[in-house]
Amino acid sequence: VGAMSSPHEEADEATRPQNESPNISEGAISSNVEVEATSPHHSSALSDELEESIIVAYRSIGLGAFGASMRFAGMPLEKIALFMNSSQVSGKRQFAQSIELAFREGALAPYRVVGPASMVAWFMQYSVMGLAFQFFDHALSRTLGVAPVYYGEELMEPPSVSSSRSWKGVEANHDNNNNNDALSSESDYASYRVKTLAKTMLAPVLAGSLESSVANRAEVQRYFGCSKFAAIEGKLGWNPVARLFAPAFASNAMRNVIMCNTSFVITPITYKLYFPQEKKSQGSLFWYGMGMNFAGNAVAITQQALWGRALDYGAVNGGRNIKYSEVIRSSLKKEGMAAFITLPKWCSRILMNAPVQGSLPWFYNNVLPMGEGPVMDVARWVTSSSADYGTGDNHQAGSIS
Repeated sequence: VGAMSSPHEEADEATRPQNESPNISEGAISSNVEVEATSPHHSSALSDELEESIIVAYRSIGLGAFGASMRFAGMPLEKIALFMNSSQVSGKRQFAQSIELAFREGALAPYRVVGPASMVAWFMQYSVMGLAFQFFDHALSRTLGVAPVYYGEELMEPPSVSSSRSWKGVEANHDNNNNNDALSSESDYASYRVKTLAKTMLAPVLAGSLESSVANRAEVQRYFGCSKFAAIEGKLGWNPVARLFAPAFASNAMRNVIMCNTSFVITPITYKLYFPQEKKSQGSLFWYGMGMNFAGNAVAITQQALWGRALDYGAVNGGRNIKYSEVIRSSLKKEGMAAFITLPKWCSRILMNAPVQGSLPWFYNNVLPMGEGPVMDVARWVTSSSADYGTGDNHQAGSIS
């Protein structure tokens, strides 16, 4: 993600003075610079918008394919974590109990619960989640007239001189000075801070909820298995909309909102403003993000446990509607806080989550760029062939007439 240019950087690049050339207009130079900030593979055979769209699509598809394959490979770890955060394990040796449950039907049992919906959900989760947050963050920022969350290379830059006037890590005075008029007085700035807070809270909620609307049904299917989940759905008799969201959607969405906040709000803001400038690098950002991921999972694990226990509650007698108040009350009465958070539960969650999340930045910044050149070459060839075919048709039509 860090390799992509931020909106502020693109604006600065597009307006930066260029050396005049007798054959190239100022507007053409600005256009070229803006595309080069997105990708080094630029050619006049493709329009700026088309080239950028191809690069974004390539990266999104690559991330989705990588995330889905990694999640499939790590299904045993995910199954262990799911059992670890359910009511099916309790007392001593919880980790050992989870392993026994995960493999009780054979070594390949964790893979047999993966259906087409799971593969699609994983692909969508990793290809769309980051873009979804960016979309909501920028859309809300434009609507409310505030600055978006720090992104990409902005994290490596020193905190602004005006950082003392920033709140929740979103500076009031960015380099493009789009909001100077709105910040002309302290009362206006107080309003700006309120709007920034509202945007910063709302964007992860929307993005996390969108992720759950795509992924929860597949997660429930993996938890129960395809046949058992189908039987429970048949017993519940929900309408199509409710079936789309699937049981225990609320706790699943809350978990994703927490992790979205961790990855896209708390991590970039704190790294930008408080991490020592002389130690900033892609490596330090990777390890800082991993550390924040561990901390975020300490909170998210409570919702993961609630999700698993809610599903167990909903599966009783072949299927029943979930009552969260009853699930929480019975769980606390039986096991206390250990029902929702213990060291083994946290470790199992990290074990499931860390491999793909930890390697994703490396894949994005080191592997995907190697394929951009060939992808753009194919796109140029297709475009050139189409143009030649169209020109040939025109000449042929002219000769006939």
